[in-house]
This record gives sequence, structure tokens and C-alpha cells, in this order.
Amino acid sequence: MRQYFVLAAVTAATLLGATQAARAESPSFSKDLMATIALHGKRCDKIVAVKRNGDSDYSVKCRDGRRYHIYVNSQGRVVVTKL
Repeated sequence: MRQYFVLAAVTAATLLGATQAARAESPSFSKDLMATIALHGKRCDKIVAVKRNGDSDYSVKCRDGRRYHIYVNSQGRVVVTKL
């Protein structure tokens, strides 16, 4: 029983640490994506979901329901399109 408790505690601590590390990176990355959207004249009040489609290619969902595709085109320019 004690071994089970120790294993459960170690697993929980590992998962909690990984979750906190992901959250620490997420706000700054979300701010970068929000700034990119704003610089292209689009609106997004808060980003609630980000899906990485590939290298420099993201799908973003905003709290107000708007969805955007953000990617770098073949000329090296950042493009933001509404989905």
C-alpha cells in the first residue's frame, strides 16, 4: 500500500510540474499571437485555444468565437486569415 501511495505522489508531482511549465510559456506565446492578429487589423479579445499545424503555422480560437489561421507564406511574410 505504501509503495502505491509513493508512486501516486511521484506521478502527481510530475504531472503538476509539466502543467505549470506549459502554463508559464503559454501566456507570452498567446500575447505574441494576439499582437500578430492586432497588427493585421483583426480582432481577438483573448486566445482560448491554439493548435500548431506545422512549422510557423497555427490555428487560433478567440474567446469571442473568432478563429484565425496564422502562418508564414513562401515569401517569408506572416499572414493572418479568418477561418
